[in-house]
Amino acid sequence: MLAVLRTATRRSMAMSFTTSTVDGFTGAVGNTPLIYLKGLSERTGCKILGKAEFQNPGGSVKDRAALGVVTDAEQKGRIRPGGTVVEGTAGNTGIGLAHVCRAKGYNCVIYMPDTQSQEKIDLLRMLGADVRPVPAVPYENPKNYNHQARDFALTLENAIWTDQFDNTANAHAHYVSTGPEIWEQTQGKVDGFICATGTGGTLAGVGKYLKEKSGGKTKIWLADPPGSVLYSYISSGGKLNERSGSSITEGIGQGRITNNLGTFVKDVDGALHITDEKSIAMVYEMLDSEGLYIGASSALNVVAAYEMAQTLGPGNTVVTILCDGAYRYQSRLFSKKWLKSKGLDGALPDRLKKYAVLE
Repeated sequence: MLAVLRTATRRSMAMSFTTSTVDGFTGAVGNTPLIYLKGLSERTGCKILGKAEFQNPGGSVKDRAALGVVTDAEQKGRIRPGGTVVEGTAGNTGIGLAHVCRAKGYNCVIYMPDTQSQEKIDLLRMLGADVRPVPAVPYENPKNYNHQARDFALTLENAIWTDQFDNTANAHAHYVSTGPEIWEQTQGKVDGFICATGTGGTLAGVGKYLKEKSGGKTKIWLADPPGSVLYSYISSGGKLNERSGSSITEGIGQGRITNNLGTFVKDVDGALHITDEKSIAMVYEMLDSEGLYIGASSALNVVAAYEMAQTLGPGNTVVTILCDGAYRYQSRLFSKKWLKSKGLDGALPDRLKKYAVLE
């Protein structure tokens, strides 16, 4: 009997493996699973699904944008073998670019705000990128990390500034990959899609594809953290306010309408403002109830999907993006001292405080 069970187990495991191979790092980007979030789904009577973008080979949804903008530059003849890729990024796009550059033989230079987690900076350097942390200043300031990246690229031969915020090859990468994957994985049954936006590429690319395929029936909402102006922009019908405040989340939120978001913003159906208290609580809730170790931006998306599902009502299917894992932020997110410094220690119910294991 034991031998039979072992044989059956081996057969079952073998069936779970694909018979095809992929071409290196770049070939492994995409085709991530949709994860059914059982607890939240049961509470709402909806099917809430998270696109597991942390399973991309570079660990985040930004692998798609990184590959998309570099491939676009190659196809247009803007970069040749041995060239240099320069970008201004809060972290994950830079990590994706560093991986893509290593795989394709390019040099990689990353300008980033010095407020980003040390885990991200260390990883970028370990991947061979030339990392240049600079003071975090508004986009309007000439010393903003995006402008410094652009200006440096202009001083080099055979170099590109990938311009992730306004290069619409970013949104196109999601239009041709993430959107079709979600549509196929849900068998065309997706009533709502929601995620936060930094560059706007994911929301615009996925949103455009799902709107087209559903004949406009899929509702596309934007989720926004504190310190961002996009919630008020959508809610007010297009009024752009001054940016104020800040959030613990990294890589999302915005003070302007980027070119990527601009390709779709008029078709966004609604928006939700998600507080840091809700996001941090969901980081711990997902670990406790689903075994998912996700970052704060991913948790914000899950909160937003839950609230969207509550609004749409039972029987609907809502999809969001699990941008990355918590590994790049663990020294903050699971630190009692850090949580207290941000006034977030009270956001956790007692049953979840056991996961804050770092002093």
